[in-house]
Amino acid sequence: MRTTETIAFSKKYKDFGRITIRPFQVKRDSVFLQKWVTQEYAVFWGMQKATVKEVEEEYTQLIAPEHYDVFVGMFNNEPAFVLERYNPQLDIIHNFYKAKTADCGVHIIVAPPKTSKTPNFTWFMFRSIMDFVFTNPIINRIVVEPDIRNKKMFALCQRIGFQLGSVIELPNKTAQLAFLTKTNYQQQIQSFIPSKRSAMNTLDNVVSPQQSTQHIQPEVWQKANLLLVKKALSEFSHELLIQPEIIQELSDGYNQYKVYADDIEIQYEFEAKPMALNHFMIDENSIKKYAKEVEEEIDAIAFIKEFRKALGIADEKMPVYLEEIINTLYGSAFKMTKGNPTAAALAVADFQTVEQSMTEGHPGFVANNGRIGFDSSDYRSYAPEAGNSFSLLWLAGHTSKAVFSAIEALPYETLIHQELDADTIAQFNKIIEEKGFSPKEYLFLPVHPWQWFNKLATVFASEVAKGDLICLGYGPDQYLAQQSIRTLFNITNPQKFYTKSALSILNMGFMRGLPLYYLGTAPKMAVWLENLLYNDAYIKENGFRMLSEIGSVSYVNPYFEEFGPHNDYNKMLASLWRESPYSVVKQNQKPLTMAALLHIDHHGKALLPEIIKDSGISIDDWLRSYLKAYLSPLLHCFYEYDLVFMPHGENIILVLENNIPAYALLKDITEEACILNPEVELPEDLKRMYAPVPEDVKLLSIFTDMFDGFFRFLAPILEEHASYSENRFWKLVAENIQEYQEQFPELLKKFEQYDLFAEDFKLSCLNRLQLNNHKQMIDLDDPVALLQFAGKLDNPIAVFKTQEV
Repeated sequence: MRTTETIAFSKKYKDFGRITIRPFQVKRDSVFLQKWVTQEYAVFWGMQKATVKEVEEEYTQLIAPEHYDVFVGMFNNEPAFVLERYNPQLDIIHNFYKAKTADCGVHIIVAPPKTSKTPNFTWFMFRSIMDFVFTNPIINRIVVEPDIRNKKMFALCQRIGFQLGSVIELPNKTAQLAFLTKTNYQQQIQSFIPSKRSAMNTLDNVVSPQQSTQHIQPEVWQKANLLLVKKALSEFSHELLIQPEIIQELSDGYNQYKVYADDIEIQYEFEAKPMALNHFMIDENSIKKYAKEVEEEIDAIAFIKEFRKALGIADEKMPVYLEEIINTLYGSAFKMTKGNPTAAALAVADFQTVEQSMTEGHPGFVANNGRIGFDSSDYRSYAPEAGNSFSLLWLAGHTSKAVFSAIEALPYETLIHQELDADTIAQFNKIIEEKGFSPKEYLFLPVHPWQWFNKLATVFASEVAKGDLICLGYGPDQYLAQQSIRTLFNITNPQKFYTKSALSILNMGFMRGLPLYYLGTAPKMAVWLENLLYNDAYIKENGFRMLSEIGSVSYVNPYFEEFGPHNDYNKMLASLWRESPYSVVKQNQKPLTMAALLHIDHHGKALLPEIIKDSGISIDDWLRSYLKAYLSPLLHCFYEYDLVFMPHGENIILVLENNIPAYALLKDITEEACILNPEVELPEDLKRMYAPVPEDVKLLSIFTDMFDGFFRFLAPILEEHASYSENRFWKLVAENIQEYQEQFPELLKKFEQYDLFAEDFKLSCLNRLQLNNHKQMIDLDDPVALLQFAGKLDNPIAVFKTQEV
């Protein structure tokens, strides 16, 4: 395939111009290529930090083998693309499909967007590449293997005629094969209709019809259903919605169970080990379904319908809940086929690699990935597990309706100049001026692109017409969605703030908006809480910190203002800025979402034992460090200040040193921090923080949110994957609490009043909340009013109350 002539290909395309292809000259061409590959748009090329010398070295090696060529495409006397052409039969890719002699593999990088403003630029670049490769009469099929997250490349390949193949795991990426035959290509170019925009831009938010269901494979779908039914059996049993009965005692603490559906002729059998807090550790391979004594395939959607009476789902709510179940299955199948790093690899991976590799979602909710509002293209664009970065859209809101709030040290101008560079600000101001308005009368608002296209552009159309709301375009930075899907992490500059933006999708019992009612006081709350906690000697020593929400901007739609602060339409256009973990962590530390401690990889291996193994210390010592970082400061907040948060797995970021927990960072404070004591003096504008909670419910902030909401899942992982006894785990929890209590004897009366060693505590049920009201599980003004209780749970640390630990 080697080409030595100066010009390898040249063709003039009607209504476009001439494209010439020549061999790549390492010394000369590495200079411009280095500028390309280190830009944000070239993230999938994998050379973002490469120097010119490193590019030279890489391409010297690439062109050394006889089967590998590199070319430069020229347009208007400027480099327009770089093409790598290779023989798949002699490449690692031949391990993943049956390569033929008539196959040719290609890798393509197009010039940066700023040089690509010619209409249909990318289409004609790709067309010239296909024309060039197919000039070799031997070649009848072209193969590509883009990174599975590269939706732009897939959309363009689909448009030019490629057919998708299988998802494969290459050493440096999870990829998907795609093939273009000469016949398909020739047919496709006959139907091409020029447009005013480039093919790349036209297809920014498009996933091909095939790609949207590529991961829905029979075996994968069956596995997803099995895992969701396993979870449903465990969680619905935990909440006493269904009552499995023992039919046989087995070895190692396991029993065989049977549970009847609404129709008693349908029953499920499974083997499980009963754990603390009425939790079943189920062997998924043991789950069987029988209808009239005939075994049937496991189907999670059918399971929900079969138990609809037991679950108490109203007929009018059942279709929406089923959609959430189906969407959860869809996401589960995607995660299985994505090819995430193994547990061992994740144990030493960076913060965002781990964040994008989580597969479970909330451990307690059965329907935990509903995301009603996202289509299949949105899913691949914006779901955290898709790992696809994107830019935020920026709007300008007139100050008569836009509201900015921030801590005193961060006025609007300072914050905006931290988030946007001077050129972008000047460009945005110019757009406002060209519309005949003064930039001084507007505030910039970052918004999630989905929110603009699906809600704001229509619901706020009247505001756009008046000129009170102006779309400015995309910002320069790239963001990744976090596990809490509307919280966005800046990967261009990790030191910049998290941005949390309203996202009007229905997910786990809420429309994910942001209310001005809370955002306006968020910075004041941040300052008040910091003054309270950061001057506390115990908190200082522990290292616990909040990622404070230090700024917010909201826009009031006057048409909906009268319908109350919690109306979904009043929460559509708002964003807040939160401190980044990287404003706190030191160079020898790394952040890790606490949700990761519950992660099981696609090989069935748990992440937590791998982290502990890499730390080099014992499980006991690791857990003591973990409990000191997580449990201890929240005990102190409760007993010393009557202050509670919502410290679930997605809201806690552990900071590790050598993979040992050092301290914890807490996020999502604005809507969830509460003061439980009416005698605590609160500033007038923070009175909403007080929650009138009955005495017997106050301690559930620890029992429910920490014991039942997280430790209940953590302990079985240690037992199943590290042979570490559940009883030993709870003994360490008791030890941590007793050490805290010994350190503060002056709080003895409070320890007795709110006894963490009580025999039992109320069971507060998450799934019952969602089943009862899938649109608003909790009344934010009265967080106890809608709670669903069902009996009591035996407290697993009660046994250690009078024992030496």
